[in-house]
Amino acid sequence: MIEILNESEVERARATGALVGTILQTLRDRVTVGTNLLDVDSWTKTMIDEAGAVSCYVDYAPSFGRGPFGHYVCTAVNDAVLHGLPHDRRLVDGDLLTLDLAVVLDGVAADSAVSFVVGDSRPPESVRLIETTERALEAGIAAAGPGARIGDLSHAIGSVLSEAGYPINVEFGGHGIGSTMHQDPHVSNTGRPGRGYRLRPGLLLALEPWVMTDTDQLVTDADGWTLRSVTGCRTAHSEHTIAITDDGAEVLTRRPTR
Repeated sequence: MIEILNESEVERARATGALVGTILQTLRDRVTVGTNLLDVDSWTKTMIDEAGAVSCYVDYAPSFGRGPFGHYVCTAVNDAVLHGLPHDRRLVDGDLLTLDLAVVLDGVAADSAVSFVVGDSRPPESVRLIETTERALEAGIAAAGPGARIGDLSHAIGSVLSEAGYPINVEFGGHGIGSTMHQDPHVSNTGRPGRGYRLRPGLLLALEPWVMTDTDQLVTDADGWTLRSVTGCRTAHSEHTIAITDDGAEVLTRRPTR
């Protein structure tokens, strides 16, 4: 299903996106060396509840997971990149952590992810991975607007990733979003310009470039959810929800600056 929101629904989406951005920034500011992933999940639950929002993840049970997910935020560390199931693990200096969050507020969903290095260490390859996914995300956003096609966004994202030398996995990518978290159209992280669905004002998309250092192959962890690089290499993932407007693309999940 491809859902086109009216002006009132887009306005509600702005509130949802602002909430997601604020929660992710709060988590990023709070996470430090020694933080337990289960505490991150608990903090997320508290903020969602206090906002009167609903988690998209707790009851999420797709065919590719061992559902329901049962937690409030995805916490992927180092070689984990997607659907990271929170567990009893304390973060150490230099860990590359990805937080992925989706909630529904007042009937509209928003979805966003951020990767960052924990502590004072700055491993060069981790920094490069993160910066590349962020640049790819901004390229995808810049390519979006009324009349553009999904392939234009995929091509913009994929060009940044491939020029950086990273293999691109096409099993998981961006997606439509609205009253529910995952909708059509699928937005691959590589593609051909001028192809696919033509964007219209009122369409919400979650764009999410993600890469692994030296492979495009994933393996599912024993927890039935966490997806890791098959080689054990590091990974990164950046995501924003955008709204297509008459003037272009509006990012709904920008994190507040401190």
